[in-house]
Amino acid sequence: MAKIVFALNQSLDGFVDHDHPAFQPDPVLFRHFIDDVSGLAGCLYGRRMYETMRYWDGDDFEWDAPEREYAAAWQSKPKWVVSRTLKTVGPNASLIEGDLAAAIRGLKAQHEGEIEVAGPELAHSLTELGLVDEYRLYLHPVVLGRGKPFFAGPRPPLRLVASDRIGENVIRLTYVPV
Repeated sequence: MAKIVFALNQSLDGFVDHDHPAFQPDPVLFRHFIDDVSGLAGCLYGRRMYETMRYWDGDDFEWDAPEREYAAAWQSKPKWVVSRTLKTVGPNASLIEGDLAAAIRGLKAQHEGEIEVAGPELAHSLTELGLVDEYRLYLHPVVLGRGKPFFAGPRPPLRLVASDRIGENVIRLTYVPV
């Protein structure tokens, strides 16, 4: 049975903003993300995060070798997109419509390994349904002061199970629901 993992970069004050320069990974963190994506059973996205990640469906001639490696890993993974507005999705992606809880339980039952969910709002919906098995917070040394919070709403208590320094400036905190 697959495990649903919510993993996302965030500022020290709890906000996510992938366009902010402080969230650009150093080479060590980028290697970590390449290895992470390579080991996933698949990726679960809301519409906005999926549209951001579609960047990796391309083939930019300016990409360096690690960017090409990340793109190849990302392209190879199945992606499931939760959206009420999208009618179609790109290669190796499927739309999830209807009963979200049943669809996610089905994915968990049909797959082994980790399915990574990205996007605070989708993760909040899955948290309310009791379907997130693990939370990975990649803390970057920046204070944004505003923006979209990592946690889109209250959640049950968590227990810290790991902390890892990745690269020069990022700490990954791993929590599981109590």
